[in-house]
Amino acid sequence: MGAKDKLLDFMRNKAYRPLTEKELMREFNVPGDQRELMSKLLKELVKEGAIYKSSSGRYSLPEKMDLIVGRIDGNQRGFGFLIPEDPTREDIFIGRENLKGAMHNDKVMVRLLPRGKGKRQEGEVVKILERANQRIVGNFEKSKYFGFVVPDNKRLFYDIFIPKEGVNGAKQNQKVVAEIVSWPEKNRNPEGRIVEILGYKGAPGVDIEGIIRQLDLPRAFPEEVERELEMIPDEVLEEELTGRKDLRDLPMVTIDGEDAKDLDDAVSIEDLGEGKVRLGVHIADVSHYVKEGTALDKEALERGTSIYLVDRVIPMLPPKLSNGICSLNPGEDRLAVSVFITYQLEPFKLMDYEISTSVIRSKYRMTYTEVKEILVNNNQELINKYQDFVPQLQLMNQLREKLRKERFEKGSINFQFPEVRVILDELGKPVEIRLEEHGIAEQLIEEFMIAANRVVSEDMSWKGIPFIYRVHDQPDLDRLQEFNTFIHNFGYFLKGIQNEVHPRALQNLLEEVEGKPEERIINTLLLRSMKKAIYAPSNIGHFGLAIDYYSHFTAPIRRYPDLMIHRIIKESISRGMLPEKRIAQLEKTLPHIAEHCSLRERRAMEAESDSVELKKLEYMLDKIGQEFDGIINGVTNYGLFIELENTVEGLVSVENMKDDYYIFNEKQYCLIGEHTGKVYRFGDKVRVIIDNIDLDEREIDFLLVE
Repeated sequence: MGAKDKLLDFMRNKAYRPLTEKELMREFNVPGDQRELMSKLLKELVKEGAIYKSSSGRYSLPEKMDLIVGRIDGNQRGFGFLIPEDPTREDIFIGRENLKGAMHNDKVMVRLLPRGKGKRQEGEVVKILERANQRIVGNFEKSKYFGFVVPDNKRLFYDIFIPKEGVNGAKQNQKVVAEIVSWPEKNRNPEGRIVEILGYKGAPGVDIEGIIRQLDLPRAFPEEVERELEMIPDEVLEEELTGRKDLRDLPMVTIDGEDAKDLDDAVSIEDLGEGKVRLGVHIADVSHYVKEGTALDKEALERGTSIYLVDRVIPMLPPKLSNGICSLNPGEDRLAVSVFITYQLEPFKLMDYEISTSVIRSKYRMTYTEVKEILVNNNQELINKYQDFVPQLQLMNQLREKLRKERFEKGSINFQFPEVRVILDELGKPVEIRLEEHGIAEQLIEEFMIAANRVVSEDMSWKGIPFIYRVHDQPDLDRLQEFNTFIHNFGYFLKGIQNEVHPRALQNLLEEVEGKPEERIINTLLLRSMKKAIYAPSNIGHFGLAIDYYSHFTAPIRRYPDLMIHRIIKESISRGMLPEKRIAQLEKTLPHIAEHCSLRERRAMEAESDSVELKKLEYMLDKIGQEFDGIINGVTNYGLFIELENTVEGLVSVENMKDDYYIFNEKQYCLIGEHTGKVYRFGDKVRVIIDNIDLDEREIDFLLVE
């Protein structure tokens, strides 16, 4: 155990009371020549937020002083929420006056404030541990002697003051990148200087480049990575097959979207007779080529995940790997990690499983559309094209039904949201908003990947090997109570949520509202009431899936946790029990990797969402003055949030509701006309006209059509 761990363990003791640096030196009998090192260690731990130093110079764990470490999730209205590092803790509301200069995504330490009766927990920032926004992207507004950068990301809610000497040639209405020179203080905006001019706002490509810069998304791979790539072969070599199961004669296929190029999973199925089948999930062995500690590995960790923007992909791995030697292209030998799971179909149960390294050769590159056409529409042309694999597809579909039924019976929550795709022309202009349903083919792959992820994580857990789990904690009961109060307006209620809630109760509700007008609203609000799934080195289960053991193993081309998991699995296969030295190393590094990848995932989701929402607004620009049907998906004291059938969202301001004076009823989530008694509530269908679109503010203004 290192000095850091010894110190933290000492402070975790129930009998520990906050001590000064001198007192800690005495407790640990630190010799004189090592006191400087001890002092340095204390400073590092304080900087990390692992311990807290009080105004009296005493050190303790944050939790022992009612302090919590986490990240700020900012809101454009000027407040924020602390998302604690500890996934078991509820989010904490931070009012603007209590942010103390902290900004969106900053890592902070928060002190809990006294909790009012019936109110959610609030807190105040006592220390900013890590700044997340060194550079800000926005529109430059120039005056004679200074200027301001208005951030594109409204969650930052501060305009950046730019003194005359920091303008650096920027002009009015240009999209720029500003570097922060001094951080916000009480009654003072942050100050910065212009370091890059992206172009005039509205010019082709400038908007997406702004998103890339704002979130500091990676672009070109470093030269060192490119040099390492030259050493990686374009084909599987004979000497690389030693010790691997040869599965090249086993019929298997990849099933992906039409546009997919990084094919990292193939599936197979065998009828074993006597009502048993053997599912095979074969995942590209990326770890064979991306060795731990190399420049390629460090860059993959830094990126954390591939990012799928509306007009491009920013990959975690270079195309030579993601689209080449690691992609399971049909008819080509590829290295893989294979999971075989044997099921009994009646009564349905898992019988056995096996995890091994392998060499495979995918037979076909199939698409979701093709599989649906075969299984649902009996497309004879496609049946003839894939005739030797159609029986396997039919058997796979039987297994899909069994897996899906079992999962939902145990309480797995199934949110019904169509995937939104914005189709662009060759100039990057949006020409269509397409809603794509999660069909039978997508479900088939989803169920098989979930099955493989479950098996792998449970296997590693039982072996006691350090691992990265995909965890999803139970929702906060306060949030669920609020949600329960809201759904009473529709005649629904959740049973048994006084002390805890089982996911089955939530799934029962979703099944009850399926096909009803209020379905999308209730799905949306329930999702908002849930906590976010994260990566963690310790397992607490996955609430949303109603699964005790879960991990991400099936996408090592585009997710770093999967890549790390592959390494651990392969080591356990080849060595059995891992050496103590390796276990110690993993125990030290995995918490950092898990936290970092959770943050990178959040960044990717933010970038993907921002790029889609921006293009959705751009698509609506030529539709100002047109009427659309919509549904109310938010009610506030300042207006109604409306979602159109194409998922575009906008606001009807109370100022523009001229027929009456409307009062906000917080308990019933509705606006009520003072004189007419007219009510607008969540889930109501309305007809609106597009009044105005502001791309800078990312806002659409609607007017109600009476």
